[in-house]
Amino acid sequence: MPDNAATDSRPLWLRPSVVIAAGCLISLIGFGVRAGFGLFLAPMSSDMGWGREIFALAIAIQNLLWGLGLPFVGMIADKFGTARVLIVGAVLYAVGVYLMSVSSTPSMLYLSAGVVVGLALAGTSFSLVLAAFARMVPPEKQSWALGMGTAAGSLGQFLMVPLGQSFISAYGWSTALVLLGFCALIIVPLALPMTAAGKGGRMGMEQTIGQALREAGGHSSYLFLTAGFFVCGFHVAFVAVHLPAYITDQGLPGELGASALAIVGLMNVLGAYGSGVLGGKFPKKYLLSTIYFLRAIVFAVFIIVPVSSLTVLIFAGVLGLLWLSTVPATSALVALMFGPRYMATLFGIVFLSHQLGSFLGVWLGGYLYDLSGSYDVVWWLSVGLGVASALLHLPIVERPAPRVSVPA
Repeated sequence: MPDNAATDSRPLWLRPSVVIAAGCLISLIGFGVRAGFGLFLAPMSSDMGWGREIFALAIAIQNLLWGLGLPFVGMIADKFGTARVLIVGAVLYAVGVYLMSVSSTPSMLYLSAGVVVGLALAGTSFSLVLAAFARMVPPEKQSWALGMGTAAGSLGQFLMVPLGQSFISAYGWSTALVLLGFCALIIVPLALPMTAAGKGGRMGMEQTIGQALREAGGHSSYLFLTAGFFVCGFHVAFVAVHLPAYITDQGLPGELGASALAIVGLMNVLGAYGSGVLGGKFPKKYLLSTIYFLRAIVFAVFIIVPVSSLTVLIFAGVLGLLWLSTVPATSALVALMFGPRYMATLFGIVFLSHQLGSFLGVWLGGYLYDLSGSYDVVWWLSVGLGVASALLHLPIVERPAPRVSVPA
């Protein structure tokens, strides 16, 4: 989105194009660091003599706290601005990842990886960046900007997961976590241009946060959207955390797991950006329904065919196109229904549903593996949930929610 230098009197670092670039880098780092946590499941569990459920439960708590914290963090960002929230979140992120590196008991891991990093992820979430973008760009550019922010997060997965694997190979898992914690601190200077996004934008008629929440809670399309996003969280978290271990279970090299997650991230750069573009041209509910149905097919084929290096890489590439391509359309629907003023809050609630799904996907994967020695049940559950989410999006009404005028 180019700036008009002749008419824009703001400093260069506060102009929309710079804000969007900074926001994309924040998404890249914030999402990229946590995307590689699955690489630490096998080595950390082995060194500590833990079952996989312990690490999986820590990451499940992380996803849950991320989701529970996001609506409240969104309210703070809507009131006081996104930049302050991002700076505090980045510092907490670095502290939490460092504490992971020195965790010697399950309770320490639950506190560091689960509670501290979970709350930090809420404070550095790409959903805050997307809400800021929605306030910075005109409605006709929103879907594109949201796709850019999501694609940047996926690029972070492509770049940061191999970096994390390199750190583990060179220095061991503990030092690798310390180095990733320093990477999270880069978010602090990048947050400064986000001050230009301000606080919640005006909607033409004033609302309190309570009125906005009641309006959203009574809107059936918002509820369908929220329920469907639960499935996205289940899919993404289960695959991100357990795919590397699943691959080594099949007798394939551990590096293949890192390569698979990196390919997922790379291909989702195309998927997320393409979703943003398509969402500006076609009904978003049909786009979302198609994505979830295709996910179900991809999961089913992957668990039916014999596992090999080739099938893993093909699976990663195809799934990558569908990975976070749900986010631009989902966030754009929230903005369309309710406007940008309380988008950080309202999308935060939708994202809470996503994180509840993440909690279940991560924990259930570890629990059922320790119980049965197999991930088969969770793979097939992922297929069924994909079909269910595809159906949930069809009744959504794609237009602004009816609003009763509220006195200023």
